[in-house]
Amino acid sequence: MISKHDLQRLSEFVWQVPREYRGDMRAPARIWADEDLLDDALQDKSVEQLINTATLPGIVKYAIAMPDLHQGYGAPVGGVFATATSDGVISPGAVGYDINCGVRVLASQVHANEIRPHLGNLATTLYRNCPSGVGVSGTVNLYGDDLDDILNRGADWTLERGYARMEDLPHTEEYGRIPYADADMVSDKAKERGRDQLGTLGAGNHFIEVDRITAIYDEDAARVLGLFENQVVVQIHCGSRGLGHQVCQDYVDRFQRVVKEYNIVLPDRELVAAPFASPEGQAYVGAMGAAANFAFANRQVLAFHIRRSFAEVLKGHVKNFDLHQVYDIAHNMAKVEDHDVEGERMQVLVHRKGATRAFGPHSPVLPDDLKEIGQPVLIPGSMGTMSFILCGTAGSMAQTFGSSCHGAGRVWSRHRAKKEIRGEKLRAEMQERGIEVRAGSLSGLAEEAPQAYKDVARVVQVVDAAGIGRRVARLEPMAVVKG
Repeated sequence: MISKHDLQRLSEFVWQVPREYRGDMRAPARIWADEDLLDDALQDKSVEQLINTATLPGIVKYAIAMPDLHQGYGAPVGGVFATATSDGVISPGAVGYDINCGVRVLASQVHANEIRPHLGNLATTLYRNCPSGVGVSGTVNLYGDDLDDILNRGADWTLERGYARMEDLPHTEEYGRIPYADADMVSDKAKERGRDQLGTLGAGNHFIEVDRITAIYDEDAARVLGLFENQVVVQIHCGSRGLGHQVCQDYVDRFQRVVKEYNIVLPDRELVAAPFASPEGQAYVGAMGAAANFAFANRQVLAFHIRRSFAEVLKGHVKNFDLHQVYDIAHNMAKVEDHDVEGERMQVLVHRKGATRAFGPHSPVLPDDLKEIGQPVLIPGSMGTMSFILCGTAGSMAQTFGSSCHGAGRVWSRHRAKKEIRGEKLRAEMQERGIEVRAGSLSGLAEEAPQAYKDVARVVQVVDAAGIGRRVARLEPMAVVKG
């Protein structure tokens, strides 16, 4: 097993596994971390998994790990790498089972003290209006070709049906629609799993959180985003539900059947891959895009229900409770992008698994009002602690294919968390701190205890100090809704 002695320290926050460490590596592997976060990563198999991604055909530059790195399926969570579209591969395990799991932040013009008397009612109403839990059904009824339309068009469908506002879409990654999505590449089984789940939160580490902004680090960026200290904001963290999970499983199975035909040798079968340009690779690209569109639409419908909940509870009591969209980002995706590689502009496929796109200022993919500050980067922390809003930088473009961390990163497995933490006690502790908690499962609550995660402030400090993201604001919870 790899140890710290095997790593080269390139700078205060960058460590490298040299290509010579293992004979099958096609590129070095780099880890962005301080010493303590690196020690955490070396406790599980995440660094070995990172090295495995550096063996994939077509990889360019180096494999990357963010400071929230931890062990995942095949590829580590917090892992980023790029393969050449001409001769590289695509790997479902390096995207993840929850395709386009992501975060959306909505912001009011209300100060936290104004909603404090209504917080319990607001938490209960959010829990009622935003279905959560394993396999739960939503309230949006789909007919005929509606589901295929959602898979092909994403947030555009929600706009037509009244679940979105026109101004929401420019503040959504890819404007809420992956253009290469193809519903025909999604299996009937996957569609059946997703048909009744639009507008649902799910379980696991997914949540809705009512927060207040407790610190502003960049006044100019905060002004552009409409953020101020002690402001009430809402986070949504969820993805493509059972549909996305099934898409991943379908293509992992399909790739396993053909991987030998393409002479791809893998150090771990969970990292199964196919050439990006192959029929199998392109079929997965279409299905992944469709699942991503479902996730964009899912978060958009949840945003609709959250706005409705705020109106139900606060209308007549509080002014300016309406919620504008700050941004919506994905952190489980593979995308074709142009990046500088060894001094040349190159088209590559960037896999981000538990990592956030963090494009810098003046990126052509950003709407005009965000071009000066860079893409917002939304970093949820562990439940009951704090979260952050950052912006992408020129440094992220130069160092990490325009990528940043996505959260705190686990240090305990869910099994250990349930063994060590009692959900009832955790809920009582949060209530004592003034945090309203609505959760359908106390064991699920225990799985997401703060002790099970790294210190998100430390993770974000590394990102900021290394120049791959710039802190804008810190958020702390007032109410948490979970499955």
